[in-house]
Amino acid sequence: MKNRITALCAAVLILLAACASPASGLTADVTFRPVDDILDTPLEITNFVNGTARLPITTSIPVACTIVYGTTPEFGSLTLDQDMAGGTHSEHNPLLSGLESETTYYYRVQGVDDDGNIYLSETLTFTTPAFADAPTDNLATPANGGEILGYSSAFNDAAPDERWGVGSAFDDDPTTEWSTAGDGSAAWVEVRLAGLAAIHTIAFHTRTMSDGSAVTLAFTVTTDRGEVYGPFEVPDSGAPAEFSVDFEAETLRFDLVETTGGNTGVVDIAVFGDFR
Repeated sequence: MKNRITALCAAVLILLAACASPASGLTADVTFRPVDDILDTPLEITNFVNGTARLPITTSIPVACTIVYGTTPEFGSLTLDQDMAGGTHSEHNPLLSGLESETTYYYRVQGVDDDGNIYLSETLTFTTPAFADAPTDNLATPANGGEILGYSSAFNDAAPDERWGVGSAFDDDPTTEWSTAGDGSAAWVEVRLAGLAAIHTIAFHTRTMSDGSAVTLAFTVTTDRGEVYGPFEVPDSGAPAEFSVDFEAETLRFDLVETTGGNTGVVDIAVFGDFR
């Protein structure tokens, strides 16, 4: 974890140099280039949900990517890739958080390659839609009495409330993730609800890494009655996928039965229904 934090801090310090003028003495030896020179995909803000959005980017060369954004051209917020690996890569999926409904934001894409060249976009804008209220009826959250009974592992042996800890699996927060320690398709987590519930919907948001690993393609749900439901095929790693179900349970075990391997896990799991 220490190496991960060090790498991210280094990336931030380098990229913050992009905010300075090339005429500044601090940046005299830095080469600035248009980010369009390395973009393989258009810049498009997507997946607006609960005050967050994503900006998926594919670059023709590996870079460390960051986005600065805010409600004025002075920005004020910064986000990096959620990828645990750090360093430079070509597939980027940074998450913008803390967004307000129906508000115009200014943003700039910044990247640095392994040779220290800095790539900048122009200052661009996007306007958020009217965000619906964040769901409060996820029966598996601690606020609603959900209790995690067990799990296969956590990256870096993280405690449930730490970064990459299993508590992130049921916290209704798209900016946090539970990551296993390389469990691949053997990953699992079990949660007990506050009581017997008639469940009608399961929402599942897989984590993913820039190298294509850690993606859950299908999962099953096993109840305390021994009933197994699924496998449920996860169609999109960029947003939560919802599955209609019809069963009663108090305890649910989620097995990630088909994945792309590596540090699999989830951004969030939500369980919707009514307590008996």
